[in-house]
Amino acid sequence: MSSDLEVSALAINVTIPQALRWTDTRRGEAFMLTTLNVRLLPDGHLAVKAYGRPVGGGRGAYVSFPVPDKPELAALAAEAASRAGGLWAAHRGLG
Repeated sequence: MSSDLEVSALAINVTIPQALRWTDTRRGEAFMLTTLNVRLLPDGHLAVKAYGRPVGGGRGAYVSFPVPDKPELAALAAEAASRAGGLWAAHRGLG
């Protein structure tokens, strides 16, 4: 395999534990944030966005929210990225 192979995206979704979930508002609608989308940037840093469902029920729009600057959420994203790296490294090819 060529060492110049370009991988354009590495992203994972992580369920936010109940104790770390929060609500945020978009376009007048409250959302409960339940999932982090963690991306590995080309420079090796992580970027994180949160997604969730409307508190009032229904599907709602698929919109991203910023993740609060909390050590617990940063640790969750970092731990998930490390875990995903291990899973990717241990892949067994196409099934």
